[in-house]
Amino acid sequence: MNSTSTLINALFIFVLAGFIGFEVIRRVSPLLHTPLMSLTNALDAIAVVGAIVLVGEHKSHLATVFGFIAVVAATSNIVGGFVITDRMLKMFKSSRPASQPAAKPVAKSVGGQ
Repeated sequence: MNSTSTLINALFIFVLAGFIGFEVIRRVSPLLHTPLMSLTNALDAIAVVGAIVLVGEHKSHLATVFGFIAVVAATSNIVGGFVITDRMLKMFKSSRPASQPAAKPVAKSVGGQ
């Protein structure tokens, strides 16, 4: 019964953290999305390392399955974060090619002067 209680407590914390995280991210100003994505990529990298450690311990079959799911989810989140960050940074780049300085027009003399 102790492991069932621990699993229910862990799921409750997970769901609560998901709701709180969603509400915090939803209220972020659009100007802060690029720095926020960089920060979440760093946090997801920590989550990947933790999930790999969980998978490597082989404490139980359920922990190994959840660890594998965590590795896949966090890795896809990192890749998606980098794709979105790259797309947002491309919006700040100019879409037109850099203009060449115009050559000075040659003045034609009229009447031989």
